[in-house]
Amino acid sequence: MPFMNVESFNLDHRKVDAPYIRVADVKTLPKGDVLTKYDVRFCQPNEEHLDMKTVHSIEHTFAELSRNHSDFVVDFSPMGCQTGFYLIMIGEPAEEEIRDLVAKTLSDLVNADEVPAANVVQCGWGENHSLEGAKHAAQAMLDKRHEWARVMKD
Repeated sequence: MPFMNVESFNLDHRKVDAPYIRVADVKTLPKGDVLTKYDVRFCQPNEEHLDMKTVHSIEHTFAELSRNHSDFVVDFSPMGCQTGFYLIMIGEPAEEEIRDLVAKTLSDLVNADEVPAANVVQCGWGENHSLEGAKHAAQAMLDKRHEWARVMKD
């Protein structure tokens, strides 16, 4: 396979072992600021995926609640394959710090009473949400926290 410009296109998705959290990219901006992109993978690629209502609700809820735990969150965006998300942070936080941030935020999500901004005023498809689906996926991810540091199959 030829080398691709997009980092995740160079990742052999057959060899990863979800769930996991890994550094996907680190960029130093022109003025020296650093951004780190994390691959927060919920589902095993090409074997399972999250339904869109669940993805949408995790995106909204995580994006809002993660900022209660860190001032360095830039973005939390879903992967088009619906197997996980990209978390972009200012700086180069230690991976354990990111795992803690993800765990705290997913715990908040499991206990949430609503999906933030899930309405026609604040969202482009306000009806396309599933808080229950998001809670289920978040709990399943939390239940396997002990696996998050391992990315590749043995």
